[in-house]
Amino acid sequence: MNFSEVFKQSNQLCKVSPDGKYLATCVQYRLVVRDVSTLQILQLYTCLDQISHMDWSSDSLFILCAMYKRGLVQVWSLEQPDWHCKIDEGSIGLLSSRWSPDGRHILNTTEFHLRVTVWSLCTKAVSYIKYPKACQKGIDFSRDGSYMALAERRDCKDYVSVFVCDDWHLLRHFETETQDLAGVEWSPNGCVLAVWDSCLEYKVLLYSLDGRLLSTYSAYVWSLGVKSVTWSPSSQFLAIGSYDEKVRILNHITWKKITQFEHPANINNAKAVVYKEVERRPAVGSDDLSLHNITIGTSLFNTQSKYEICPPPVQIPVIKPDPDRANPKIGVSALAFSSDSRYLATKNDNMSSVVWVWDMQTMSLEAVLEQTSAVRCFQWDPRRPRLALCTGNTKLYLWSPAGCVSVQVPTEGGFQVQSLNWHCSGDTLILLGKEQLCLCYMDTDQEDK
Repeated sequence: MNFSEVFKQSNQLCKVSPDGKYLATCVQYRLVVRDVSTLQILQLYTCLDQISHMDWSSDSLFILCAMYKRGLVQVWSLEQPDWHCKIDEGSIGLLSSRWSPDGRHILNTTEFHLRVTVWSLCTKAVSYIKYPKACQKGIDFSRDGSYMALAERRDCKDYVSVFVCDDWHLLRHFETETQDLAGVEWSPNGCVLAVWDSCLEYKVLLYSLDGRLLSTYSAYVWSLGVKSVTWSPSSQFLAIGSYDEKVRILNHITWKKITQFEHPANINNAKAVVYKEVERRPAVGSDDLSLHNITIGTSLFNTQSKYEICPPPVQIPVIKPDPDRANPKIGVSALAFSSDSRYLATKNDNMSSVVWVWDMQTMSLEAVLEQTSAVRCFQWDPRRPRLALCTGNTKLYLWSPAGCVSVQVPTEGGFQVQSLNWHCSGDTLILLGKEQLCLCYMDTDQEDK
């Protein structure tokens, strides 16, 4: 495992192009495009203001930079650096901006969710979609880029409109049986649309492409409900994380619950491996305390850590949430399937320092990773069953069925990993600090052997 030098970035805006060749980073109002393999700067673009959001087009030829405060979007071309496009939403403002799957249209959501504006880069044509709903996940595209589902709110009722992305004509428009729709998400195969209600009512609805209601699922009533929803890459499972600290798995044939995963404070499962991070400070000799060593920013005061396997029973640290505050820190807020749909990783908010890994073949708990700090981010390798996570310190953590490892990021000045992203090849990890980034290169050849 090797690490690159450290580069500047702002607002965690750093993305690898879909083809895996380029790395785009934002530094204040500048957009820097590097070659992923050499990290040489290929292009440097200057925007009109500080960049709030940045995104690649699907073909890796264009980059969108949004400046929400000024209601501006600028688009840059990699092939023709002199060409650029500016979209000004004017006084109506700008809340979010994103690419369509074809990489030739931009969808802007205006302030107060008054409308979604569809701008064409090819014809300069403009289309307007009214009544978009202000919710957690109001727009989703099918994986093949053919359809867009949009959550709408009109006459105090929730609706979903399905558009064909080729020419933006309306394919289906139907009312949903929700009190306050919170999100929509297509299954990876594009056959089913999952729609879920706000946390005040536990309800998940499954619709076909033509708007037929296939199934409704509700686990309980009169309590805070759905907190997170995700599909398995195979489209066979729909995982629903709830405020009652459980994950329920629905199957794709009957849409009934096949199992539920609980997050107990006391683990007695002998088959699950519990990894506990243990920290130890290196012994400091008098020679190490010289002024030179301290000022140079060495790893003198860095704590080293390793994982120890704990035999059951294991007590998990639990944080008691404040019931009088909104959005209580309780329930399953993060769910992620491995690329082969074999494993599911979960995080329960009132056990913030713990990640749970479940085996979807045996429908059982595979591993528990107990960290010394709260887990900020975790993400699966896109090519193999390997999970990377970070906790806001100077370390990177990796889990695979073979075991668990804690790696110190060897940069000067104490690079603290706030979030991370995998390169599409699975060979590289992009580690993001508060104002810096660093690349971690995996020795995948040795691992695959």
